[in-house]
Amino acid sequence: MNITSNILIGLVAFLHLYFLYFEMFAWTTLGKKIFRNFPSDLFEPTKSMAANQGLYNGFLAAGLIWTYFITDVNWSDHIALFFLACVAIAGIYGALTVTKKIFFIQAMPALITILLILSK
Repeated sequence: MNITSNILIGLVAFLHLYFLYFEMFAWTTLGKKIFRNFPSDLFEPTKSMAANQGLYNGFLAAGLIWTYFITDVNWSDHIALFFLACVAIAGIYGALTVTKKIFFIQAMPALITILLILSK
């Protein structure tokens, strides 16, 4: 992987660690600021559901971080492509079902990184 794709993989991983944090630990506080269109009275009842989503985001971040420890470049690229594809699909689904902003925050960086890895 080149330096640009490594930086973007780190950015995508960092974003998903941030998603893990606010969905698992700050859903009823920070979540309200992020998802302003979601009824505020539903944050407390959906706390465990959001924590589950946060855990999945943590798994995505872990997979992307794992690529930095794989010494075989071909293997590392394939693992990165898999996890970036998962992120892109989740971002596209979120854009279609929740808010279009999710495409730009989640799917777009993953798709750009996928293109960079495939173009080398």
